[in-house]
Amino acid sequence: MTKIPVGLQLYTLREETKEDFLGTLHKVAAMGYKAVEFAGYGDVPAKEMKKVLDDLDLTASSSHTIGLKFDMDMKEIFALLDKQMEYNLTIGSHYLISSWSKIAMMNSKEEIGVFAAKLRAVGERCKQIGLQYCYHNHDFEFVKVDDQYKLDVLYNAVEADLLQAELDLYWVQKGGLDPKTYLQSFKGRCPLVHVKDMADDAEQSFAEVGHGIIDYPSIFAVAAEVGVKYYIIEQDICKRPPLESVKMSIDYLKSLGIA
Repeated sequence: MTKIPVGLQLYTLREETKEDFLGTLHKVAAMGYKAVEFAGYGDVPAKEMKKVLDDLDLTASSSHTIGLKFDMDMKEIFALLDKQMEYNLTIGSHYLISSWSKIAMMNSKEEIGVFAAKLRAVGERCKQIGLQYCYHNHDFEFVKVDDQYKLDVLYNAVEADLLQAELDLYWVQKGGLDPKTYLQSFKGRCPLVHVKDMADDAEQSFAEVGHGIIDYPSIFAVAAEVGVKYYIIEQDICKRPPLESVKMSIDYLKSLGIA
């Protein structure tokens, strides 16, 4: 069976990339990561970024959008995103992801429907040029409107080919759901998962993968059947030096034979 590649969301190393973006990529590759997910590009030109990725045998799995606010009109949204789409095509990234929204303040299916229409329009534009648009969740989407979680209302309102999921399994757990079961409900619609762990403390703080309470072996056992294409390790806040944390996480996946 072909292994699902393991990538790193570079937001985890935001201070390191700020100091030396390309040098940080070298360190990530040396740890055994096979892909990276971008949350900014450090002013590195796309062609140069692509060459460095190729030299390091790293794949650009995906990118989170930068500066996108859905209270903009569509003309502003497209003006903001078009250059990001072009950059992603150049570096070989297939997935463009929105990672933040004001859905927490939406209290009806109608409000979510207006938001969904904008996501659909972005998804159509991505599809036209060969990219796949995705949405990344937090825990605030797991509030119900009319007996449905907001996240489910959103996905039901947009065609699957125009909006796929990047499920963040930490936030699924924090939202009160079982990550494995919820992931299985997205069969065929979740090419990316954020693999991050939850500490066994009152704050439910972030932990290195394998050093928390989320049952990742059971999740990995069903991921291929769901259609997951990339595992993306992320840790929003690290109590250790971030480079140490991301090494601990991939070392855990190596111990399971995943990485």
